[in-house]
Amino acid sequence: MQVQRVVAALAALVVLSGCGQPPESRPPRTVGAAGTASSGDPYYPDSGNSGYLATKYEVSISYDPASRHLDGDTVVTAKAVQNLSELSLDLDGLDVRSVLLDGRKAEFGRSGGHKLVVKPAEAVAENTTFTVQVRYEGTPAPVTTGRNVEGWQVSATGGAFAAGEPHSASTWFPVNDTPANKAPFHLAARVPDGWSAISVGREGRTESKDGWTTYRWDEATPIAPYLTTVAIDKWAVERGQLADGTPVVSAFAPGAEDKKPLAARLPEILDFLASKFGKYPQDAAGGIFLADALSFSLETQTRPTYAKWTDLTTTVHENAHQWWGDSVSVDKWKDVCLNECFASYAQWLWDEAKQGVNLDQRYRDTVRKHSGDTKFWGGKLYDMGAGNEFGAVYDKGPMALHALRRLIGEDAFNAVLKGWPALHREGNASWTQFEDYATKTSGRDLTGFFGAWFRGTVVPPEQYLLPGSLRS
Repeated sequence: MQVQRVVAALAALVVLSGCGQPPESRPPRTVGAAGTASSGDPYYPDSGNSGYLATKYEVSISYDPASRHLDGDTVVTAKAVQNLSELSLDLDGLDVRSVLLDGRKAEFGRSGGHKLVVKPAEAVAENTTFTVQVRYEGTPAPVTTGRNVEGWQVSATGGAFAAGEPHSASTWFPVNDTPANKAPFHLAARVPDGWSAISVGREGRTESKDGWTTYRWDEATPIAPYLTTVAIDKWAVERGQLADGTPVVSAFAPGAEDKKPLAARLPEILDFLASKFGKYPQDAAGGIFLADALSFSLETQTRPTYAKWTDLTTTVHENAHQWWGDSVSVDKWKDVCLNECFASYAQWLWDEAKQGVNLDQRYRDTVRKHSGDTKFWGGKLYDMGAGNEFGAVYDKGPMALHALRRLIGEDAFNAVLKGWPALHREGNASWTQFEDYATKTSGRDLTGFFGAWFRGTVVPPEQYLLPGSLRS
């Protein structure tokens, strides 16, 4: 525009006349590039952003179950890992009213309905910590990933909840949607009186005003986005604590009160899992028991979200994730066996300890059952391909871990189960790192074993299929 050119010319004259900051002492304008609108995970290339790391989420929402309307105000604190002329957040469907970057209005737009693209007035310098505040509204809706409907869903009781893997968070707040970027999460959820809101972490103060009540939840431990949640219903809430004082909050939707005896076993379950995996790594515990017949339950951090059909073994599985998947999260989705293989094997360990199940016999029976079953043996456990993450890890996965146990022996296997979560607590790790760790801990060359079981698509050779006592 002409006005902009005139202003620029006057500014140049001021500098040349010596009335302004000398050119040699004036800091140069930061030149940036657009942060790649992808986390770099080939399975989900449209998710996340590699140009920055979120370091804190402060999410405020108001939700009216009658109208299904949500108003949101989220502040994302982040650190640039490159000079940024623009950046993006993942946000599905909702209408954005305004964006502030470090308190200043920023230009913004949409890309593909999933990305919120933010253009600051000046590029954000590398290593700079900055904030992005997004105000938004609309009727949140789920997304479909593979076989599952994920994210924001209206519950059978008229409330709502957010749950899903690998995606969920982006359906109700702007987020760098990759498990590789974990950050503390704080929520203030405002709902009409008579409703209440449950989330992850520790329970904060509650305030009521003008017919609405605000519930606060704080998860100070870094959390992967898909492990966050909010659930709005007319909850029956039970509170307690573990032996070490960790607060326990469990919530039951109308129609899910029959799950209270199951929830009462949580301290026993966590004590057992701690005996296998080390000290409980979270700052809170509990459960969110829905009256909905979802196709999945989910290990939302500190407080798993349970479908109506949830049973004892499901509860063991989801709480095992508090070590495997939540405290130690995957680096990329091809590493998901670190989550699901171990949580599934935790069910085997529970059956062995609590019900006296002979796991060697269970293993041999399963091998015989799937003799000639190319589909069963063809499921890869590592780098299985996008859309195949949640298949073989649940059945072939625990078998592979039992074979590893028999190959390296009880002492080494138990050392792996406790040492790995402690080594990577509150961080991320890859499957190849796990292979190296198990090899070092056991003192054995496990190259052939891991290749056959976790990368292979046929029945493993007998030396790996029937090691140790499994050969009997």
